[in-house]
Amino acid sequence: MKILFVTSEIAPWVKTGGLGDVAAALPGALQRAGCEVQVLVPCYPALASAFPQRHYVADVPPLGGLLPEAQISMAPAADGYELLLLECPVCYERYGNPYLGSDLRDWSDNAIRFGLLSRVAAWLATDAAMPRVAPDVLHCHDWQAAMAPAYMRYRPGKRRPASVVTIHNLAFQGLFDPHVLADIALPPQAFTFDGVEFHGRLCFLKAGLECADHITTVSPTYAHEIQSYGHGYGLDGLLRHRADDLSGILNGIDTELWNPATDKLIAAEYAADSLARKGSNKLALQRQLGLDENPHAPLLGMVARMTDQKGCDLVLAEAEALLVAGAQFAVLGAGERRYAQHWQELARKYPDQCGTAIGYDERLAHQIEAGADIFLMPSRFEPCGLNQMYSLRYGTPPVVRRTGGLADTVVDCTPETLADGTATGFVFGDATRPALRHAIERAIATWRDANAWQALQRAGMARDFSWSGPARAYLSVFERACRAARDA
Repeated sequence: MKILFVTSEIAPWVKTGGLGDVAAALPGALQRAGCEVQVLVPCYPALASAFPQRHYVADVPPLGGLLPEAQISMAPAADGYELLLLECPVCYERYGNPYLGSDLRDWSDNAIRFGLLSRVAAWLATDAAMPRVAPDVLHCHDWQAAMAPAYMRYRPGKRRPASVVTIHNLAFQGLFDPHVLADIALPPQAFTFDGVEFHGRLCFLKAGLECADHITTVSPTYAHEIQSYGHGYGLDGLLRHRADDLSGILNGIDTELWNPATDKLIAAEYAADSLARKGSNKLALQRQLGLDENPHAPLLGMVARMTDQKGCDLVLAEAEALLVAGAQFAVLGAGERRYAQHWQELARKYPDQCGTAIGYDERLAHQIEAGADIFLMPSRFEPCGLNQMYSLRYGTPPVVRRTGGLADTVVDCTPETLADGTATGFVFGDATRPALRHAIERAIATWRDANAWQALQRAGMARDFSWSGPARAYLSVFERACRAARDA
């Protein structure tokens, strides 16, 4: 089966969240499962620098509207699949975040930039201009690529592959003013209730949800949640209508990159049978962040975007009381300025107990996973989440809210689950300060019981979060989508 995988980011070169990690790992897993995979991604400066020997393979023909000229080059990826780099300097030769300018506002031409990505994906999939591509399945990720199935419907080409749209975060939808329809070369008949129109605006993600043969999300619980009014962001009705074509497939993680037994980014490698070595990572993390080198202080780690979605406000509301009680914090992230400033203020006020790094640092992220005692991930919603799986793999039991992929991956520690060996972390329900505080207190109390804590650590480290299972699930979805495309 030939898969054309379309994404706006791919780790390690361009990453703002979980999409980048998935785009880096899933194609390789599909390739190992027997697929032939090519990944279409904009040629941002980081990718151009990473692949200076890439070779030109095609000119993109005029696509209409205001969509600019573009070319496609090709480079091999380490996992055996091919990268198709969409070269268009006027759209993609921008440094930093792929979606935001230096003022942290969306680029004003994002509709053109990602309309071009979607349109080129549809052209490659349908026009047979590059026979070596000609996919059986066009697999589009998030709103930036979700318009491709709509192009296949409204600008049909010579062939019609199956299409699958994966939602990584329904909150980001790609909403634009109606005049953009002509700018991105879609015909007027596309702007309808059962097309790309959404409350009077053009919506990239809604277009994909309407037009794709199948829809996936990144965890079973999230697939259920987004069909409800509270989590559907206005698209819950459409998702309920398409419930038979909606699957929740839990993301995997790169178990080679995230493996404490072989991780060269941490101070001391360790495994489930050598957990004593984990203490060396705690000491190294304390030293790196200037914290008191105290093995008896519970060290709470957090690596996240500093936003309400991630529950940053809940943690900050309880942080000072926890610091006064003797806990330590190791925090890495970026996001809303008010949260970053609050963490920096706490670091200044409690320099021996609170270490804060604003931005993203891959090495520090690994060291926090390895060196923290407890990992905090109290998200208000979380489509899948990866850090809780990293934490489990690193023997750092997480505190999570019962939502999305967090609910699917972490088993709450109770006397019963601890006794039967299924407990892996601490789960709370309501997105409130008292609920979070109680969960953290339970975690710290269990941490003080060395035997119980080691049992919890080993249970988490034994979980299989590799991509092999999800890859098989995606193959099943692709087969369903191909049958739907044939029957359409």
